[in-house]
Amino acid sequence: MRIGIIGNGLAGVMAAKTLRESGFPGEVVIFAREKYHYYPRPNLIEFMAGNLPEKRLLAFPPEWYEARGLQVRLATPVRRILGEPLGVELEDGRREDFDTLLLADGALSFLPPIQGGDRPGVFTLRTRDEAQAILDYLQNHRQAAVLGGGLLGLETARALKAKGADVLVVEFFDRLLPRQLDAPGASLLKAQIEAMGIKVRLGTTTEEILGSDRAEGLRFKDGGRAVAELVVVAAGVKPSLSLAREAGLIVDRGVVVDDFLRTSHPRIFAAGDNVQHQGRVYGIIPAAFEQAQAVAHNMLGQSRAYRGTVPSNSLKVMGIYVTSVGLAVPQGEGFEELRREDPGRGLYKKIVLQNGRLVGAIWVGTRDGADHIVRASAQSADVSKWREALLQDGFDFSQIGK
Repeated sequence: MRIGIIGNGLAGVMAAKTLRESGFPGEVVIFAREKYHYYPRPNLIEFMAGNLPEKRLLAFPPEWYEARGLQVRLATPVRRILGEPLGVELEDGRREDFDTLLLADGALSFLPPIQGGDRPGVFTLRTRDEAQAILDYLQNHRQAAVLGGGLLGLETARALKAKGADVLVVEFFDRLLPRQLDAPGASLLKAQIEAMGIKVRLGTTTEEILGSDRAEGLRFKDGGRAVAELVVVAAGVKPSLSLAREAGLIVDRGVVVDDFLRTSHPRIFAAGDNVQHQGRVYGIIPAAFEQAQAVAHNMLGQSRAYRGTVPSNSLKVMGIYVTSVGLAVPQGEGFEELRREDPGRGLYKKIVLQNGRLVGAIWVGTRDGADHIVRASAQSADVSKWREALLQDGFDFSQIGK
């Protein structure tokens, strides 16, 4: 049996690793668009900030793949997926056939239609080469703007600040980390970020990147302007769908898969940021990891259903601990939200209950109890008798589940 994996990101490499750990003896070929072995994308931030040397970017050294008999074809993008016999056509025109394919080509940076977005000095950050290009440009252009106040935007701002840049973060929504935090938590985070010397502008739409032959500034919808010699657009990502669409697979917002991560073709599976499962596109690391493990077993005929992933982020944003899990910002009725705010300590905690069960939480400014609250939320644990105590320092989380 010969398995081909399109993409060497987290989902593709973890699926290959799981195949070997499951005892699969056949041939595994991984096709990589980039010229580098797999690196966790959060490492790019630490690399840009100067905290991680280039040689430590990779998750595994080349010999790790060799020891497991995994063939990695670096800088070998797939041009198209072929029908019977099942296979791929590479950019150089060569064809390779496989018994089973895994489509794990992830996502692409989303660049909104901003006038001047194609000027020199405007970047996205998704790859190792893009990170290096930003660092190179930063040497002579110190006034930086980051368009997007999500996780990538804030972490990029931190890296640029660490390199001595003057940084402005511009966010379309009325709060930072709009997918993870509610208004009180985001307000606390904003105050701490501004205290570090990073400017933040919320509820702002960037209409144009100004300049003649390169980026020089920003023009906002409200008429305001800001100086910006270097602009990083961190407006999110979009699933990579061109290969799936051209192959005739069912595609919606992502590549549509069933509970076994099988696409509309019985021998093509998909996992990672390009996947839409039960109407949902996750685009988060925990989902890609869980899908990779499940899909490896399913490609081997060892049925392992993927039941979805409870959204969970435990992050250190600019040195500030942030945990968000489950329905952290619930919509609709039937939810109860309990909060504890301590601005003096930079602390904010919130739990979301539904019929006494924990279905979401936010922790800002501390790691204490964060791992426990994530597990309890994932299990929808009944915490009705500890509803107030959960938010206090030193709560004994071992009581939950007894």
